[in-house]
Parts: sequence; structure tokens; C-alpha cells
Amino acid sequence: MRDELPPALRLYRLASLAAVPTLAPRFLQWRLKRGKENPARLGERYGQASQPRPPGPLIWLHGASVGEMLAVIPLIERLRAKNFAVLMTSGTVTSAALAEQRLPAGAVHQFVPLDAPQFVGRFLDHWRPDLALFVESDLWPNLILTCAEREIPMILVNGRVSERSFKRWRFLPHAIAALLARFDLCLAQSSGDAQRYGQLGAPRISNIGNLKLDVPAPPADAPTLSKMTGIVLTRSVIAAASTHPGEEDEIIAAHQRLRVKHPALLTIIAPRHPERGPGIAEAAKGAGLSVALRSQGDLPKPGIDVFIADTLGELGLIYRLAPIVFMGGSLASRGGQNPIEAIRLGAAIVHGPHIWNFAEIYASLDAAHGAQLVADQEALTNCLGAWLVNPTARKAVAEAATATIEKLGGALDRTLAAIEPYLMQLRLEQRVS
Repeated sequence: MRDELPPALRLYRLASLAAVPTLAPRFLQWRLKRGKENPARLGERYGQASQPRPPGPLIWLHGASVGEMLAVIPLIERLRAKNFAVLMTSGTVTSAALAEQRLPAGAVHQFVPLDAPQFVGRFLDHWRPDLALFVESDLWPNLILTCAEREIPMILVNGRVSERSFKRWRFLPHAIAALLARFDLCLAQSSGDAQRYGQLGAPRISNIGNLKLDVPAPPADAPTLSKMTGIVLTRSVIAAASTHPGEEDEIIAAHQRLRVKHPALLTIIAPRHPERGPGIAEAAKGAGLSVALRSQGDLPKPGIDVFIADTLGELGLIYRLAPIVFMGGSLASRGGQNPIEAIRLGAAIVHGPHIWNFAEIYASLDAAHGAQLVADQEALTNCLGAWLVNPTARKAVAEAATATIEKLGGALDRTLAAIEPYLMQLRLEQRVS
């Protein structure tokens, strides 16, 4: 029966009911000290809304962080065009900053409440969503179980379960099956994800495709782009995007070797977590390179070797400046970062071997010679050097990548078609009321 919870979930609910409210203040203070919470919006983590609920049917989307939000912004735009009110929740300050920049008018952002029944109940009491769309894989048990108890339809969109997550969930097969059974639909982003969801017990699975393949090119501030383009016009430029600890050392070492043949080379490093910018700058200075930090208002003027783009929401600017982009999280064992936005802006992509978060996308790109896999710093340096001296080869890689993602696209339209019956039901209920 749907209302019979496995022991693991019953224990989780009891423990979170008793422990989370007691531990929450300490936990959030710990995160505040590390810059992982917004002090002005801390109440949202307790389920206390900071904005009023908009009138009419409300569609709630939840995703963990920046990547999930970027994937569903086009979907949110389509929903707003259909005059549905939209609430987007996430759990990171970076995603909140992105929401402020990129969410369409009329869409509301809130931090997701901590997963305690009290906080979740308070959140749902205020927002009263008519449809819940969970993005990718951020599945909080109390959030899901309470929605089910309140008979809120739930759909998993752009569903993803990596091999690592799949193996972890296999240790609690009844718990994950009970959670997935409460979803009306599971719209997987690949055939592999669909198969894994099926083995975990999800009903009504469809392989829709990856919404991230339909994400448009990120914007850039026109005056800033014009100014920076003029500054770097005569220089060779490479970028390392969404980098993680250790990868900056690799790209700095590559720059040191490459500048022997390319003395005017500019390397732009955009760390995944911008607060790491000053530390990266110190590492580059320690390697004898001249450095500028975007967060301090600096520009990549002549004589600057490494430009640290330690700000939020400016990857569109970086990708327009750099025709060669190393995608971070792939030499460090973090599962890789999304290459689609860089490809849409004409960049040739190089990546490391650890790309399980986007395994099928990178497999398609590599097979079509639309990206280059490198195993280590030496291979990275050789690839960057080859593309710097051979722009024709670099352009061929970029064009192959563009053609590949165009073939793989269409998930946005298929997702909208799958959820259309639910949207129709909301329209009918609104007319009746």
C-alpha cells in the first residue's frame, strides 16, 4: 500500500521530527559562517515565506542548485507564457543569485525548507502548490511524503540518477521505491537514467531527453563585453569554467608551458565557487604569473596572464571572450560540468575523464569529435596548444559540437507535452472555482 512506509523512512521521519528543529539553528549558523546561507532570508529555511503566494494555480519547481535551475528556466518561461504562477526553490546562495538575474517576471524564488516535517508543513501551508515538479535528483523524503499526503501531483523532470547514486540507493531499495512510487511521472533525461529509475522502482517512466540541451546561450552585459573584447582583441584566450580545487593548479601549469610559444596568452579562470577567487589568485602569483580579479573590478589588461572571473552570472561573458574552454569538475573527480552553454557560444570544449554527471552528452560529443577528452595536465596542455596554433581544427570541433547538441535537443517540447494534461486540469479547476 502507498501509505505503508518502509522502516527506513519511518525512522527518518521520526528522527527528523525530533532532531532537525533542535539542530537546525546550529547547522544554519555553521553554513552562515561559510557563506552558504543568506542571513536576510534564513527564515525560508524554516519554511517561513518571505513573499506572498501569487493568486491562481501555482506550479512549484524544485532543484538543488545552479545547474538544475539553468535547466528549467526555459520551462519556467513557457509556463509563465501560459499564465501559470511559478515558485522555484533551491538550496544554495549561488542559485538564489542566479534566480534574481534569470527568472522571468512573475516567477518567485524561495530557499527550500530544511527537511523536517514542521518546516515542510509550514512551507506547504503558505504556498499550496497545485503541481510540483522535482528537477533531476534532489529528493527529500519529508518533502515528497508530505506532498503525497496532501495529494499534490508530483512529476520528476529531467530525472537523473548517476551510477554512484544508483549504487547508494540499492542499499535502501524499499525506501527509494516508496519515494519514487509517489510520483505521477518520471521524465528521465536519458535511456540509462530511465533504466536505473526502473530498477529502483519508479512507475510510469519516459525517456524525454535532457533539458540542458535546450538551454539557450547565457546573456552578457553588452557594454562590458564590448570593453573586454576590445582589450583582449589581439590576444589568444583560453578559459577554464566552473573549476574545482586542484584544477586551477593544472590550468596554471598549462599556462606556464604555453606562454613560451604564446607570450600574449590570457587564461580566464571562473571557479565553480567564486569565493575561492583570492586563493586561486595567490596560487597563480606563486607561479610567477600576473593576476587580476573580476570581483575587484579589474580588467584583463595587457600584461595580465590570469584573469580570475570570481563573480556570479558572467559565464556568458567569459564564453564570448574565449574560443577554447576547459570544463571543470572533470579532472577533479566531481562528475563534470555542463558544456552546452559554452558550445552554444562557439567554444571548442576540452574535458577530463570524470564526467558522470553528463556522461551521455560527453559520450555523444566525443564520438562526433565535438569535444576532446584529456587524462591529465600534460594532455590538457597539448590539446590547448594544438588548438591555439590551428584555429581551423578548433573551429571544426566547435562546429561538430553544435551539430551534436542540435540533434540531441527537443526535451523542452517533450516535457511540456508530457505535463500538458496536468496543466489542462489546473485550467479546468480554475474555471470551475
